[in-house]
Amino acid sequence: MKVIDNLNNIEEKINLACENSGRRREDIKLIAVTKYVSVERAKEALEAGISDLGENRDEGLLNKYEVLKDKPNWHYIGSLQTRKVKNVIDKVTYIHSLDRISLAEEIQKRAKEPINCLVQVNVSGEESKHGLDPEAAMGFIEELAAFDKVNVAGLMTMAPLTDDGQVLRQCFRKLKNLQSEIQDAGLKHAPCTELSMGMSNDFMIAIEEGATMIRIGTALVGE
Repeated sequence: MKVIDNLNNIEEKINLACENSGRRREDIKLIAVTKYVSVERAKEALEAGISDLGENRDEGLLNKYEVLKDKPNWHYIGSLQTRKVKNVIDKVTYIHSLDRISLAEEIQKRAKEPINCLVQVNVSGEESKHGLDPEAAMGFIEELAAFDKVNVAGLMTMAPLTDDGQVLRQCFRKLKNLQSEIQDAGLKHAPCTELSMGMSNDFMIAIEEGATMIRIGTALVGE
């Protein structure tokens, strides 16, 4: 399938999810996750009108950046090793996986300008997933006030791999509730307006529960 055809299918579903939840399409950013596909396929996504690409490894990002430069907004969506920060920091618009102070320190050291970071929260509690416990998130975000190069733009989570809509909904709702708590705290360094949640199999539920960024790979650009 061409990316444009996949995109049309996905847009129909995004619009339906927006209708279901009384939301506006323009409030949701679609990120094409290109980690498993070629530079040519990533280029095809850009030509189809997608402006945001997500990569989860520095090698993948750097290979595609060499060709595509800063035509897309780049999102680093994978777990980021501290020693790899220097490779990606001046190329990405968002880092979706801030989950420890040592990473914030490295971002502070390497960034020329403040960078949008999403704090990764493990709302499902699965051991296989990265991220902070929801109970630890507020304290962690308060600590980030010490880093003027880290803008806490929002939160990110990965839901469990399940077809149980209720489980997924609870997971996304938990992140939305946490976002509300953080916003109520009125922290200057943490506007926390973004919620990055929802992938190929569950993005409609994520939108209905408040996602502002959805990360779609397989259903959009293929395997």
